[in-house]
Amino acid sequence: MFHDGMRDLQDKYGGRKVADVIAKHRTHFEFSDDDRAYIESVPFFFLATSWGETTDCTMKSGHPGFIRIARPNQLEWPDYDGNSMYRSLGNITRNPSVGLLFVKFDGESLRIRLTGKAEIIDDPSQFADLPGALRLVRVTVDYIYYNCPRSVPKMEMVTPSPYLPREGYKPLEPEWKSRDYIKAAMEE
Repeated sequence: MFHDGMRDLQDKYGGRKVADVIAKHRTHFEFSDDDRAYIESVPFFFLATSWGETTDCTMKSGHPGFIRIARPNQLEWPDYDGNSMYRSLGNITRNPSVGLLFVKFDGESLRIRLTGKAEIIDDPSQFADLPGALRLVRVTVDYIYYNCPRSVPKMEMVTPSPYLPREGYKPLEPEWKSRDYIKAAMEE
């Protein structure tokens, strides 16, 4: 769970014992029933990817249930229409190592962090049941661990995004796709 750089800083600042105790009591390698309920109820999560000198962090969102636990150590989510930059997916094609952060802004739920290896699934039969999915991203877990919610503010979801696909609903087109310079690039 810790590489040499982490260990060096733990030793320098006196954190190794605490880090080891936290890792021992908070780290696991398969999703618990509570993990599943939590993850499958969130409307978004944060995804970190990298390749070489490029690091990217983005928010992936959908209606609760858009993330599914496929196996005890594997989860997946649909990749929807985006801005065609493929920053996250492009990084995954070069470096499958990813970090995910699930946080409910309720001021009390644990944050779930996980590290794993991602793959991009292009076979439509694998995601035909997911409205609006263009691809599927599947992550096999290296490890899962919890963080306390002490810094998480309590916030309220007012309304879901009108751009998210769901059964029987055609999402709105984002405004940026109507800009002249974008329309010209999309028509080429």
